[in-house]
Amino acid sequence: MVQKYKVTIFYTAPTAIRAFLKMGDQHPNARDLSSLRILGTVGEPINPEAWMWYHKVIGGEKCPIIDTWWQTETGGFMITPLPGAIATKPGSATKPFPGILADIVDAEGNPVGANEGGYLVVKHPWPSMMRTVYGDDARFRRTYWEHIPPKDGKYVYFAGDGARKDEDGYFWIMGRTDDVLNVSGHRLGTMEIESALVSHPAVAEAAVVGRKDELKGEDVFAFVILEGTHSASDELKAELKQHVVKEIGAIARPGEIRFAEGLPKTRSGKIIRRFLRNLASGEELVGDATTMEDQSVLEKLRTES
Repeated sequence: MVQKYKVTIFYTAPTAIRAFLKMGDQHPNARDLSSLRILGTVGEPINPEAWMWYHKVIGGEKCPIIDTWWQTETGGFMITPLPGAIATKPGSATKPFPGILADIVDAEGNPVGANEGGYLVVKHPWPSMMRTVYGDDARFRRTYWEHIPPKDGKYVYFAGDGARKDEDGYFWIMGRTDDVLNVSGHRLGTMEIESALVSHPAVAEAAVVGRKDELKGEDVFAFVILEGTHSASDELKAELKQHVVKEIGAIARPGEIRFAEGLPKTRSGKIIRRFLRNLASGEELVGDATTMEDQSVLEKLRTES
């Protein structure tokens, strides 16, 4: 499509980028992608390895990548680089859009330090924000404005995402707060563990969930899809666990790794983690599966367990 219609802006999800990466460079390399001017990514945090592949293979190292954090509720981009104006970092949504006052705070609403994980909030109203939940004003206030206690009478919008800010003020989205694990008192974002796994040459895609553990509180359980040239083995499992230790630290070592052919995803490409949590805990699958793109994936995962 890019070659045929001379597409100039390509905007897609990290899941799709990782799928392209898994299929190999030969497909994009066989097409003329020179018309592309800007690349974009949306829907979930993008791991640095996928970002770099997107930059080199799809963008030819000449297209800025606009990593956009926003929500249906925000009505538009909230944290994103302006192409050509803001220097990018692989995996970071960079800085808030002009006029958006975002911050990272703890559960009491206090700002956290550089590279400390916390809750992503917006400190001031903006033109495209949602005004209420239809027919339920109280739910709107409770869900979005009262989760974080007000400071000096000022309420903040709680996005439901965990994030951190680095020493340059760049925002790194860690994922939904219910995707942050508490392992032996340490808060770990599933995204950072997934990024560590995907940085191994044998791994095409990974999804991490928490499983209850009597000693640690939660243990790391990883579902891993391998690159086509690699085979599942106990030796590779051990190697991947040690790779995570090297990338993040011993606290993030997965307690279990399960190799899989696919992951349960919505039609828009988002991983449905509640099903993975059910599978990791050996529980019955709970919830509506009608939004799933390929329902046979769950049956395969169940039989592989």
